[in-house]
Amino acid sequence: MRHLILAFAVTAAVPHLSVPAQAATLRDTTTLQQPHVRLADLFDDAGPGGSRVLGPGPAPGGRIVVEAAQAAAIARQFGVAWRPISNTERVVIDRPGRLVAREEFIATLHAALAGAGAAADAEVELTGFAAPLVPVEAAVKSSIEQVDFDSVSGRFTATLALSIAGEAIQRTRLAGRAQEMVDVVVPSRRLAAGAVVRTADVQVVRMRAAAGGGEVAHGVGQVVGQATRRQEMAGQPIPLADLGRPFTVLKGSRVMMLLQSPGLTMSASGTAMEAGGIGDRVSVLNPASGAVIEAEVTGVDQVVVQATSSPRLPARLAAAQGAAGVPGGGGLGGNGRGALQ
Repeated sequence: MRHLILAFAVTAAVPHLSVPAQAATLRDTTTLQQPHVRLADLFDDAGPGGSRVLGPGPAPGGRIVVEAAQAAAIARQFGVAWRPISNTERVVIDRPGRLVAREEFIATLHAALAGAGAAADAEVELTGFAAPLVPVEAAVKSSIEQVDFDSVSGRFTATLALSIAGEAIQRTRLAGRAQEMVDVVVPSRRLAAGAVVRTADVQVVRMRAAAGGGEVAHGVGQVVGQATRRQEMAGQPIPLADLGRPFTVLKGSRVMMLLQSPGLTMSASGTAMEAGGIGDRVSVLNPASGAVIEAEVTGVDQVVVQATSSPRLPARLAAAQGAAGVPGGGGLGGNGRGALQ
């Protein structure tokens, strides 16, 4: 609280004595609806001079206190029939205020930043913003002054100027970052690893470039029909590295192995050691020989082994063959139509 300081003398003390009945009454409290203090804000029945302006009122959200001595001096100066009975008498004058909402100036700030080089739809993040107080009843007009924008970091500083009729312009420093926005494809629900993405599974959202940049999907066409290589969470960008052809061979599934070369066709049943889509190269276990063969996925549960592929034996079998004096590496023997061995 602060005391009202007006341009007239203030008595040093107030005598403790009774006074005759008086026409005016000192108010206990007054809530201002205007920026100035009037005589009637201090006294009820102040007479014809009640509208007389005494001085500026408190700032919005603030208050001032007029003590008995100063109230008595004001009464004498303006001919108000009031005298204090005690020096404890006083009037508290307050003025309601409200915080300026971000929505009241953010469009103006967006326009100013766009004029300084920021993206028109950039997301504005304010740092350490303390909303100024303005009168509750006031219509506020905002403008932006002294904009300084760094296009590399997106950081900015500016001055917010608030104009209110009958009030001095309020200026507040703004600082923050204008974040560039990009289109990003995100799952609309959780997608399990191996799921083939459908149009209904994803949506395009606007996201900060820092979060949605890099090698992630920005268009629905990049993901629909692709299979996820790991679980994708709803609302999170989908890395392109997590997408691939739909799996036609699953890890642990039985597959048909084919070996085709001039004058030779061989086939055998094997076990896929890893999942893959058409065109992917996967490892397949030949259960007959225990050899692991690299093959290319060509269809559902079907792989083709290149004639030049070199089978690999599991470590325990390779060690056993080495101890027995058998050359390592296994083989692809056959009768021209028989199984891979």
